[in-house]
Amino acid sequence: MKTDPILMAVLANRMDSIVREMENTLLRTGRSGVLNMARDFSCAVVTGENELLSSAEGLPCHIFGAHLLANAMTDHHDDITEGDAFLHNDPYLGNSHPADHTILVPVFHEGVHMFTTVAKAHQADIGNAEPTTYVPFAQDVYAEGALIFPCVRIQRDRRDIDDLIRMCRARIRVPDQWYGDYLAMVGAARIGEARLKELCARYGNDTVRDFIRDWLDYSETKMAQAVSRLPAGTVTGHGTHDPVGDVVPEGIPINVTVHVDPAEGRIGLDLTDNIDCIPAGLNESEACTVSNVMTGVFNSLEPGIPANSGSFRRIDLALRDGCIVGRPTFPHSTSVATTNVGDRLTVTTQKAIADAWAGFGAAEGATGLGPGFAVVSGTDRRRGGEPFVNQYFLGSQGGPAHPEVDGWVTYGLAVAAGLMFRDSVEISELKYPVRVGELRIRQDSEGAGRRRGAPGATVRFGPKWDAMTASYVTDCVTFPPRGTQGGGDAARNIPFHRDLDGKESEIAPLGALVLQPGEEIGQHHTGGGGYGDPLEREPERVRDDVLAGFVSFARAREVYGVEFTHDVLADTLTVDLTGTERRRSALRPVV
Repeated sequence: MKTDPILMAVLANRMDSIVREMENTLLRTGRSGVLNMARDFSCAVVTGENELLSSAEGLPCHIFGAHLLANAMTDHHDDITEGDAFLHNDPYLGNSHPADHTILVPVFHEGVHMFTTVAKAHQADIGNAEPTTYVPFAQDVYAEGALIFPCVRIQRDRRDIDDLIRMCRARIRVPDQWYGDYLAMVGAARIGEARLKELCARYGNDTVRDFIRDWLDYSETKMAQAVSRLPAGTVTGHGTHDPVGDVVPEGIPINVTVHVDPAEGRIGLDLTDNIDCIPAGLNESEACTVSNVMTGVFNSLEPGIPANSGSFRRIDLALRDGCIVGRPTFPHSTSVATTNVGDRLTVTTQKAIADAWAGFGAAEGATGLGPGFAVVSGTDRRRGGEPFVNQYFLGSQGGPAHPEVDGWVTYGLAVAAGLMFRDSVEISELKYPVRVGELRIRQDSEGAGRRRGAPGATVRFGPKWDAMTASYVTDCVTFPPRGTQGGGDAARNIPFHRDLDGKESEIAPLGALVLQPGEEIGQHHTGGGGYGDPLEREPERVRDDVLAGFVSFARAREVYGVEFTHDVLADTLTVDLTGTERRRSALRPVV
């Protein structure tokens, strides 16, 4: 290693700070709520050799495949030069799915292509045939209808190529909103470019190159050490996505074979034993397949391993063409690739590891984007009937339990790893003609365990004045998140409609609903699966869960076996240790 260890730490943190400045730029300047409230975007720095170097708080489903994005730029353009920027959203050329527009800016110093900055942001609208960025029943890319940009040059000499801008403005339903988000992405990528140039000017290209090599090697070593602590063996995990209408009426089976070789510090992931692509929008792109299955591995290992191309060297992937979790064959649609089946790929991987080796892996977390995360569209009378489209992130789904850690309440969904934000109710109501009727924790929705999964929430909302369409892609209705090592399953997702009389009825898990004023759409969100026997959970932790409203008194007694003494006058709740021991003895099976 040529780089001084202290200098390497300084430069590694500097890289992360550059990415965080890019992310802050996108958060502060994005036009749509999906960016400036929900933070559905990611930034990264890729080396001139197309290796992911730093992604800070990038969403795994966005950024673990960033090297594929950079490959598309260098493979399809032999005249890349200073001042260029490229727009990329082609899922057949390394992008996640069409709704994730990506700006790539090559960074030159002293005439050498040293880095590429990446700014990827989920769009509120991309010109699909329907006013949503998730089309679960799209038979192919033509039925989906999005504008596709296969890594095209959109700036030359730092100036927009107007023909491409006009194409987007002509097709996208909210052109000004899209253009504002585009400028935010370009600004983020250019901020990263400026900071990387300063870095190279300060330290010199040779020192920076030495750092890149040494940092990726160090990251590989960290991954090898983590894998070496796993037991040796091979296990196959099985998961199932909910039924997809008449296309896959029994649900989509997910199979992940994990092979651990601790002596070599390598872990293999074989996804070839899965069904072929289906005539619907739930197929995984290659980028999402790679990102989401690797996320399951990172979730199963010790924290602190840098997520970059160095650590990725220790993961061996076996994929096949034409597979629903592999490399899709054109023209199959990947409209929903960043969630649903992608989420299932993550949680099936981590649960397979947990089932096989106690103390590692994780239970299953929530998957899919139901009504609590709906794409809503309509017109806004406050702005003269101007159309609006945006994805709401009002809901909250529970995260999975780990061997020693309870699930994350604001987890959201597996592929985002808890890194997205939840929308502000008040700001959502100000920005869009919507009224939120309810948002609260859904009691007893967690998967019980020695370490419990997080509970989900209940949310409902509807239009203020005029009709509004809500599009959604719920999962975990038929197959809720499962526990591991004796942990319990979470409560299932329940998407629902509430009529003018306040009557609530369950609705189809995938689709769209037109709401009239006074009606609401909502979701009783699922939680995360539990890890370990709930009768081994510390009674004081159960008491805390009861006081927080996560767990009811009845569930505390019937599932966790904890008895309490409630002093009404003193307003105190204490654990009855004798009663708890007696209750748990009665609940334990006789061996």
